[in-house]
Amino acid sequence: MAGTPSRSHGRKSARATRTPRDLMAEAAPRPGTWGARVITLLPQAFPGVLGESLTGRALREGLWSLDTIDLREFGEGRHRNVDDTPAGGGAGMVLRADVMGRAIDTAMAATPPDWPLIYLSPRGARFDQACARSLAEGPGVTLICGRFEGLDERVIAHYGIAEISLGDFVMTGGEIAAQAVIDATVRLLPGVLGNEASTEEESHSAGLLEHPHYTRPAEWRGLTIPEVLTSGDHGRVAAWRRAMSERLTRERRPDLWQAHLARSKDG
Repeated sequence: MAGTPSRSHGRKSARATRTPRDLMAEAAPRPGTWGARVITLLPQAFPGVLGESLTGRALREGLWSLDTIDLREFGEGRHRNVDDTPAGGGAGMVLRADVMGRAIDTAMAATPPDWPLIYLSPRGARFDQACARSLAEGPGVTLICGRFEGLDERVIAHYGIAEISLGDFVMTGGEIAAQAVIDATVRLLPGVLGNEASTEEESHSAGLLEHPHYTRPAEWRGLTIPEVLTSGDHGRVAAWRRAMSERLTRERRPDLWQAHLARSKDG
């Protein structure tokens, strides 16, 4: 078992438990705090990178909460088995419905009716900024981290679980994806970044990729900052940034560009 974590990581779930545990050392969550609950076979993986930088500071300050539910504790038999061979044959193992059901019941206990339950799955809808914003506007989220060949379909159907994916690729488990979803959501919460305007101007917030950024030195290896950015003309700067965003989106993400054109036409 893991030892006492450093202060920068809050209090992690060092012991397996059937009850979600608070991961913060310095502060209890504030009333109405946004919360993330993660069902995982690797509770020691959390908070991971979420315990660093701005998300870690916000976690310690009680701006959001993080609980892990160790799936192994709900396993069957002396060895706490959580998986079994696929019905119909095939390679790999599948997470059992009865085991996951017990973990979900614990994770969702005392949550409000609008608390979402999400399974990180390569067949899910693609996670995007709009999804992160929607989660940030809610009370919190419970994330299920898959392993092996995936989760028994009956669990997904019974609980009406939403499935989301980071993209068209497959990982060994959902823990990294869960941390990405939490990070993208937590940074949108009030007080986390400290500069609300920064979330309004970045990539995807307006359906476009973000414009290039520059800072000192004024010249580096023969390359200079575009003159418009040092002109002091805020109107020109805004127009340049908008043009750059549109150009990058058109060149790199034609799917986003077409969606942007459709929105502009409808508007």
